Amino acid sequence: MAQKLKTPTAEQRKLVETMSAVGIPAESICMVIGVSGKTLRKHYRKELDLAAIKANAEVAGFLFNSAKKGNVTAQIFWLKTRAGRKEPAVDHNHRGAIGNL
Repeated sequence: MAQKLKTPTAEQRKLVETMSAVGIPAESICMVIGVSGKTLRKHYRKELDLAAIKANAEVAGFLFNSAKKGNVTAQIFWLKTRAGRKEPAVDHNHRGAIGNL
C-alpha cells in the first residue's frame, strides 16, 4: 500500500514531471514516488498537466533550430507539419516518353 504523502519536495515534483514528459505511465510513477494514483493526481496535477507541453516545446525548439541551421530534413518536416505544405500528387497513369517505348 502506498504511504501517506507529506508535502511533496521539489525533487519529487521534478521527478514526476520528467517521468511524465517522457511518457512513463502514471501507475509506474506512483510506484517510484510511493503514492496512490489519487494522491499523485491530487498533489502533482500541475507537473502531470505541463510535462508533455514542456517536452514538446523543447523538442520543437530543437527541430526549429536544426531547420534554421540548414538541416533539409528538418526543414521539410517543419513545412509539412507547421506550414501546411504537401507532396504534389503523383499521376501513376501518366505515360511519358519512357512509357511510350
